[in-house]
Amino acid sequence: MNDQAGTHRVWRVGADIDTDALAPGVYMKFGIEEIMRHCLQRVRPEFAARVRPGDVLVAGPNFGIGSSREQAALALVRLGVAAVVAPSFNGLFFRNAFNVGLLLLTCAQAEVMAEGECIRLDPAGGRIGRVGPGPTELICEPVPPFLLDMVRAGGLLNVLKQRHTS
Repeated sequence: MNDQAGTHRVWRVGADIDTDALAPGVYMKFGIEEIMRHCLQRVRPEFAARVRPGDVLVAGPNFGIGSSREQAALALVRLGVAAVVAPSFNGLFFRNAFNVGLLLLTCAQAEVMAEGECIRLDPAGGRIGRVGPGPTELICEPVPPFLLDMVRAGGLLNVLKQRHTS
């Protein structure tokens, strides 16, 4: 389980987190630097100020519902979130996330992970290693290689630029 080297600290949020919680509409007239400062302020007011690069957001079902605003996923990327783990994602959010280089892991058991616990990610193998109590390994849907390539490249535009210069 070494595709995402190291351990990641878990931040927990509930079900039905919408794109307005991730990128509040009132801040959409500003750039991403301002939008990201307000990411999740409605449900986790401290999140944007305290999240650290490599942390993982673990959610309930229906993560990313709502509008198709790309800034919702981009705010998480710019805050340094390594991945979002949830039982299910909105389809538009799923596409936008990988397009901007955000790793999503679909895991039916996501909600057993606790706030602050440390995990290891193996997106290609479809596994999450847990350091905390309970099951030591959770099974998730493996992420296809082309999507992992997008995450590693920092998003679809970077993949296309790499192909153009090759």
